[in-house]
Amino acid sequence: MHIQIVLFDGFDPLDVVAPYEVLYAGGVASGGAVTVELVSAEGPREVISGTGGLALRAVGALDPERSDVVLVPGASGRVGEPGEVPEEEVGAGGREWRRDEFVPVLLGRTLTTELPALLTRAMDDPDVTVAAVCGGSLVLAMAGLLEGRHATTHHLGLDMLDATGAHAVRARVVDDGDLVTGAGVTSGLDLGLYLLERELGPRVAHAVEELFAHERRGTVWSARGPAPATL
Repeated sequence: MHIQIVLFDGFDPLDVVAPYEVLYAGGVASGGAVTVELVSAEGPREVISGTGGLALRAVGALDPERSDVVLVPGASGRVGEPGEVPEEEVGAGGREWRRDEFVPVLLGRTLTTELPALLTRAMDDPDVTVAAVCGGSLVLAMAGLLEGRHATTHHLGLDMLDATGAHAVRARVVDDGDLVTGAGVTSGLDLGLYLLERELGPRVAHAVEELFAHERRGTVWSARGPAPATL
């Protein structure tokens, strides 16, 4: 199972590093059954995150045809729309917040790159699973790729997810077949562990849980089974 994790300008480092480490460890625990790499739509390059200028290097180009899983992170920056921030916050600390430091702007900027076309290819390929952490689901949604699909994202973005025609689910991890999404940033750990369990079995996933001293939280939501009565 080869996994490509996508980097774009302003990405959230934890959305990337958490699943990367889990999946890399899964590869070690499985004798090489999992491989993972960092990629970008533009190919090999240094990509600057939205967290303090921290950068990671994409070692290759996103290519759905050589991936089994494509994982999209969210962005890191100011939450909310630039116009909604009160003046006292805009000027806090003696500096004004630039428009490009806001998460919606960073996510929206991905639509001006080759990323949406590449993600469309991935979503159209039945042999590729597309995964997303936090605002990564909104990247897919804004590209028009989640209409009618069940997905989750950071709780502040659930209304936006619904507005794009997706079925937003308030769960930590949502499995919609060839689409698997995680909620807030730390859910990248749980999403990575779930992918290991789903693809390789619980023994490998449990070994990685033990290594990282982290137990996956909550029930992975899917549309299987009867709908619950109102509680």
